[in-house]
Parts: sequence; structure tokens; C-alpha cells
Amino acid sequence: MAERIYIFVKQISSQIKMKPIYISVKQIFLLLIIALFTHCTNYTKQTKQEEIPYDNNLEHIDINSIFDGETLSGWEITQFGTEGPVSVSDGKIVLGFGDGCTGITSTIDIPKMNYEITLDARRTSGNDFFCGMTFPISDSFCSLIVGGWGGSVVGLSNINEEDAANNETKVLKTFENNTWYTIRLRVTPKIIEAWIDNEKLVDYAYKEDELSIRNEMSLSKPLGICSWKTGAELRNIRLEQLDTKED
Repeated sequence: MAERIYIFVKQISSQIKMKPIYISVKQIFLLLIIALFTHCTNYTKQTKQEEIPYDNNLEHIDINSIFDGETLSGWEITQFGTEGPVSVSDGKIVLGFGDGCTGITSTIDIPKMNYEITLDARRTSGNDFFCGMTFPISDSFCSLIVGGWGGSVVGLSNINEEDAANNETKVLKTFENNTWYTIRLRVTPKIIEAWIDNEKLVDYAYKEDELSIRNEMSLSKPLGICSWKTGAELRNIRLEQLDTKED
């Protein structure tokens, strides 16, 4: 820390082209406080960054991953008929801009209750939803929409045959293109919850007979992720079975 102060004083002297300056004990004490504050601030920022479970700049593959970061193993390209190109590149699933839905559908066994799905997603072009995730709930299905209807709607489609733009789960949130967002969905008996970057946006106590999906999402069952007239990228897709004691 003393070295930092010496360098600081030396730089000031050099910049104003004067002889080395001599400072009082009081000034040294003030400089020590400034240096200590700067160090503590940087440490606090670093600590907070480490507390975030999924750093939005990193790729994570573990035993709960259902995307290996290299291939579409365990997935198939959903044949919507309107889809853009789908590929895997640099640890990401790339959903190209299409004339309607573009997405992928899981080919593995998916639990129907007591599970969490997490993924990172970002919109790369367009202004509509970049993550439309269709998921099972017992014998029913529903979809979590992120960034729909002009780019800002988050909610569940459908509730009592009303889509996310028109039911009580609707929330408005601003999404920036080319910015990663961590999305987490939890399905348990009676409650559907969803978070984006640790902010809970959906907390819905449901009755199974009121849940459904829009017609265009039927090809995404049992688990699928798609975009709508929007370029998108997905990564770090994970599925975790929950302990039933967490109900």
C-alpha cells in the first residue's frame, strides 16, 4: 500500500513537472485512507461476483447439464416449418432468425413434477421472445415466455386459455440484445416459479386444469425452447430433480 502512495505522489510530481513534493503526516494519513477504501471496494465487488451462482460470462457443464456444449445430443431441431437455422457454436445453441418459431425439443425423459430447469439465454437480433420454454406439469403443459410481445413481456402461456400478455402472470422487463440472462424455472405441486438473474418474476399458484399451451408450441412438448422471429443463443441448460420434501 505504501508503494501505491509513493507511485501516486511520483506520478503527480511528474505530470505537473515539479520537484518531488513533501507531504505532511496528515496528508499521508489521508492518502492511506483513500488507498484502503479503494482496496476494500474492489474486494467487495469481487466477493459479490463470486456469490452469483451462474456468472453470465462463463460456460458451465456438470452432471445436471442436458446440453453438452458441443452437440445437439439429447435434442432435436423442432420442425415448426417457419424455423431459421439451428446450430451449435462455441458452447452455445444458436437459434437463427426465422419466420415464426425456431427452437429445439428434448428427446430425453423429462420429469413431470418437482424439478428445476436453468439456462442462459440472450437475444441477438429481433425484438420478440428469445426464450419460450414449454415444460410439463403432471399431465399438462405450459410455457414460460421471456421477452415476448414487443420484447418485454415475461409470463406463463396459457392460464385459462389466456396467453402471457393477457393473464395475471404478466410482468414487463427490459432486455438488452446481446446480453446474457440466467433463467430459472421451478415446477412443484401447486406452484410455478421463475427467476431471471435471481429476480423472481413468476410465482403462480395453479390448478392443473387451467394450464395449457398455444397451438404453435405443441411441437415443443414435453420440453422445448424456442424464439419467435428473433435470433437467440442458449447455453448452460440444466435439469435438476428436486427432493419432494421441498414441496
